[in-house]
Amino acid sequence: MRSAEHGSFSQAARRLSLTPATVSRNVAMLERNLGVRLFHRSTRRLTLTEAGESFRLAIAANLENIQAAIIGIATEGGEPAGTLKVSLPPTFGATHILPLLPGFLARYPRIRPEWHFENRRVDLVAEGYDAAIGGGFDLSPSIVARTLAPAHIIPVASSRYMEGRVPPTDPSDLAALNGIVMRSPGTGRIRQWTLRDASGREIPATLPESIIVNDPAAMREAALLDLGVAMLAVPDALPALDAGRLVRLIPRWYADAGAITLYYANRTLLPAKTRVFIDWIAEAFRERRLAERFAGSLA
Repeated sequence: MRSAEHGSFSQAARRLSLTPATVSRNVAMLERNLGVRLFHRSTRRLTLTEAGESFRLAIAANLENIQAAIIGIATEGGEPAGTLKVSLPPTFGATHILPLLPGFLARYPRIRPEWHFENRRVDLVAEGYDAAIGGGFDLSPSIVARTLAPAHIIPVASSRYMEGRVPPTDPSDLAALNGIVMRSPGTGRIRQWTLRDASGREIPATLPESIIVNDPAAMREAALLDLGVAMLAVPDALPALDAGRLVRLIPRWYADAGAITLYYANRTLLPAKTRVFIDWIAEAFRERRLAERFAGSLA
């Protein structure tokens, strides 16, 4: 199906995290078992034969259920097993999700994690991901979204940078400080935020473009180097705030960037490996009260 979709064994292999040789060999094996040729092969592109197109149409509607049934029946004694492919934001994933992995693997030793730390919105179905954590994904009918915590943005700086400077009392005062800002890789624009407080007041927080980077982790590191004020997601700033390496400016003012969400494919038969991962993450957020800790409105 993926080879037909992309017209290429190599492209299908990239989508499935396999080698082109493996994809080509498996398709050839399927052709031998069926006794028909499914693809016309050329040096430039694959195209379906008439028999291949008929076969594709016949299996397309039931492919996900077939895959889920195979995974379900193949797990010995009902124990979750198999490769668990997950997409995670680099900083958030490494700081807050990766530490959960030892306990997860101790409980489910037959699951093999394949975790991709990346700043992009993946196509769960087309790229073969079991789950993704992030925000702003396309909520097509085939995708389920489970909210884990708020995604709040707060202004932070190092205490050394703030020495001798007048602390801001509202968002408009941030304009007098050096700004560490981010240029969006997607739009090319500098992201500026409007902050709100518990009473519902909203004031633009326009930071000077003193330093421009294109990565949230780089913003945090620049703030730790005493270079100015950065607008960071609470989870990204939290370890440095807890350690006293960064301080929060104008407490209780924050920008709402949506939610930190766990996404997975909406399947009638959800693979056991995916189901236990979803439950493990949700339970960890409850036990550690991460939704409250990540809320910029509460501190």
